[in-house]
Amino acid sequence: MLANPTLKTWAQGYNPTGHIWLSTALAAMPLVLLLALMLAVRMKAHRAALITLLIAIATAVVGFHMPVKLALLSTMLGGMYGLFPIFWIILPVIFLYELTVRAGRFALLQQCVGGITADGRLQLLLIAFTLGAFFEGASGFGTPVAVCGALLLGLGFEPLQAAAYVLLANTAPVAFGALGTPVIGLHGVTGIDTLQLTRTIALLLTPFCVIVPFWLITSFAGFRSMLEVWPAVLLAGGLFGAVQLTVATFHGPWLVNIAASLITLVALVILCRHWKPRTILGPRLQVLTDSEIALCTPSASDVRRALTPWLILALFVAPWGTPAFSHWLDSFSAITVPIRGLHLVVLRMPPIVPMSHAEPATFLFNWLSATGTGILIAAIAAGFTMGLGLRDMLGAARETIIKTRFTMITIAALMGLAFLTRYCGLDAVLGLAFARTGSLYPFFGTLIGWLGTASTGSDTSSNVLFGSLQKLTAQQLGLSATLMAAANSGGGVMGKMIAPQSVVVASTATESYGKEGSILRMVILHSLALACLMGSLVLVSVHIPFLARLLSR
Repeated sequence: MLANPTLKTWAQGYNPTGHIWLSTALAAMPLVLLLALMLAVRMKAHRAALITLLIAIATAVVGFHMPVKLALLSTMLGGMYGLFPIFWIILPVIFLYELTVRAGRFALLQQCVGGITADGRLQLLLIAFTLGAFFEGASGFGTPVAVCGALLLGLGFEPLQAAAYVLLANTAPVAFGALGTPVIGLHGVTGIDTLQLTRTIALLLTPFCVIVPFWLITSFAGFRSMLEVWPAVLLAGGLFGAVQLTVATFHGPWLVNIAASLITLVALVILCRHWKPRTILGPRLQVLTDSEIALCTPSASDVRRALTPWLILALFVAPWGTPAFSHWLDSFSAITVPIRGLHLVVLRMPPIVPMSHAEPATFLFNWLSATGTGILIAAIAAGFTMGLGLRDMLGAARETIIKTRFTMITIAALMGLAFLTRYCGLDAVLGLAFARTGSLYPFFGTLIGWLGTASTGSDTSSNVLFGSLQKLTAQQLGLSATLMAAANSGGGVMGKMIAPQSVVVASTATESYGKEGSILRMVILHSLALACLMGSLVLVSVHIPFLARLLSR
């Protein structure tokens, strides 16, 4: 199926009103409206997403003179991408969770994690930070938020807290998610050496690998309670950052998260076996008595039974994310469909790209190599392993579909909005506004990455959208192109937690659907503060010769 070669192209315009700041305000309107509906009006996510999508289509057509056909086709392509592969990850993860609940394994899991540590602060480190980094490195695209959110809920955390803290923890690992996909995408649009980019991104993120665990536990339990577990927090952040930097420097982006998370997880388990805080606080910050802690001690058989479904999941997800295996599956199963009337019709224009560039518009239906398929197969295998029959699994599937029906609508609408934003050029207008900040560009350039990930839900998408802009602007201002490209990714990871798609995944996994506004209010200031810290680090680095040389090599 080929795109129609007779169709005329449409060039994006980045100042349709003739007034720079009016055009910027017009481009920002859909995103501002979405946040207002979710934060101020507290509207349910699917309604807010659909209303915003309609307004965005009108903005694209009337304000940016995008042909109606292109606006509708780009929205349709985004909706298709939202259903597959993104929703296709959420669905089987929730299905697996339902199976473990029916088999009684989630109750066992709570007891087993309590066997390692009954302390909720340490459980957050183990699951939200460390295990989340493993799933981010292995598959990304919402998997860590869905899996770890469900795990924290099962351990007894408040649903909204479970959602918020799993989002907050999923920061530094995002830059190397899905076996380094964001870095590979950034290399593709900038031409900068992959290993050089990987090393610079890791250098920028190393301080945040240490900061985020302290930030996470302080947000959860307060500063004084954090001090009671500081050895574990420092071990988790320091070791994760050290391994991340080492692997990134000498190997590349592919195994950064997997190596760092597994080594950190083993170290934390060993520490928890030989040390415990003075006061043991449960998942809801209740002080646990010795008798309550003793009840958490599982037998070896219970540990094996509780971990089996999640080990099966890890065993399937890890190879499913490797390029060699996924390419082999794609060789006989993947279907690529160019979207007629949109494929190579929209032109991105300078200064976003060095020269006019026709945007591809294809839908990849890699039904076998998709991460969601691996999770589904793992869930079915785990179901049989846990002794569930076909009737039980069908019942769990029905319950899963009922729980996620509004999530499906929301994800499709949000991705439709993200793709419309990209093909219309709204994202480029916002990026160019930040690029006009002159000597403060290192700070605001970092926020371009934050904005890109917050609006698209993907650090990879942010890198692909703005990587070329970062390189061109850096060269014009006499800055390091490597540093600013890396800053785009480093800033982007801080925007992941407030991306509406991520918030919806977290709310679904923690059975908090309809409370996305509350979750967003819990994380938005954290996101902005961390992004500003990253921007400040980049700005300071530019003016300190030693740091500038270190980050630009």
